Amino acid sequence: MPAFQVLLTAATVAYPLVVYLGFGRWSPAWVAAALAALLFLRAWSARDVVWAAAGAGALLLGLAAELGGSWVPLKLYPVMVSAVLLAVFGFSLWQPPTIVERIARLHEPHLPPQAIAYTRKVTLAWCGFFIANGAISAATALWASEGTWVLYNGLLAYVLIGGFFAIEWMLRQRMRARVAAGSHD
Repeated sequence: MPAFQVLLTAATVAYPLVVYLGFGRWSPAWVAAALAALLFLRAWSARDVVWAAAGAGALLLGLAAELGGSWVPLKLYPVMVSAVLLAVFGFSLWQPPTIVERIARLHEPHLPPQAIAYTRKVTLAWCGFFIANGAISAATALWASEGTWVLYNGLLAYVLIGGFFAIEWMLRQRMRARVAAGSHD
């Protein structure tokens, strides 16, 4: 990954911290404009329309925050991200191949039927994760303190994502071993 992409990713991940530091110091419109610029840069550098849509969403949340005189819309950005990811993963369940299968085929173009079934289950599991994460993010944005919001959305959500990846990786290794053992019988 080029250094520019790493920098953009790091800046995007730091979003909750920027919002937290901006409470009472900056206008929500400026924070939203900075986030939107960052997301549009990611869209341009990755040539990915999803990032452009996220930038447009950030602008709308920023406008709502400025007009309403509240930071809550900007705190809802992680909810929007979970909703978009849920839509992308969920749609792929109805229009296969699933997102997880597409990613798996980058490494193994010829997946066995058991692997395709497994990728569908993993896609469903990610959908459940995005629902839970979005709900928790919404609850912290609407009812929790700013400190709790930044703790969850700026740290714990990323730890949960990493944990989900790690558990799925371990399950995938077990499934591969089972399939390999079955093919030798």
